[in-house]
Amino acid sequence: MKLMPSLFRALLATLWSGLLLTAAQAQGSNPAPATAAGVSGGDAAAASDGPNSMTRAAVQRGILQCAARVEQVSKFAGFGLQAGGVLMAPANPADQRLFAMQMELPAGAAVNSLIDMNFAANQANGCGAAYAAVSYWAQSCDQVANQQFSLLKRLQPLKRDVAVLDGGAATKVFLMRAGENGCVSIKKEIVL
Repeated sequence: MKLMPSLFRALLATLWSGLLLTAAQAQGSNPAPATAAGVSGGDAAAASDGPNSMTRAAVQRGILQCAARVEQVSKFAGFGLQAGGVLMAPANPADQRLFAMQMELPAGAAVNSLIDMNFAANQANGCGAAYAAVSYWAQSCDQVANQQFSLLKRLQPLKRDVAVLDGGAATKVFLMRAGENGCVSIKKEIVL
């Protein structure tokens, strides 16, 4: 997807207005190591048109080339008022390095999820991104495949215990049995 001019203007306005997270806000009440910063979704920007706190945490640490991609992927993955996250900030120059962010999406109607997002600057599209959404379902993997991922094509298992669903060249879903009646899904997608 292309960067929308309004999003770019919002990011610049945030930079210039000084509304970036302070170190204390980014790390929350439990300080994290210097390379990781906790991020809460419960801020006014997450509910407005401004950049969310995942994006602001990245920008605060000098990650500018991927700021719009962080905003795009974190919003698509569901970052909002109830979510929490962490930035695994790279060493300097941060704007030229691979970095990762993780989000927890608390249980809503059906499922808890951990979203692992990876970003790389200087790619053909400006900033490459991939994510894996790991979710636990209180139902069998066959039910998850049929109800949650019914449009994806079933492929051969990876080996024995991991089912594979195909959503095209850039999307795969892996299903693993969890306990007696549960299933863990890992949706992996490369953002093109």
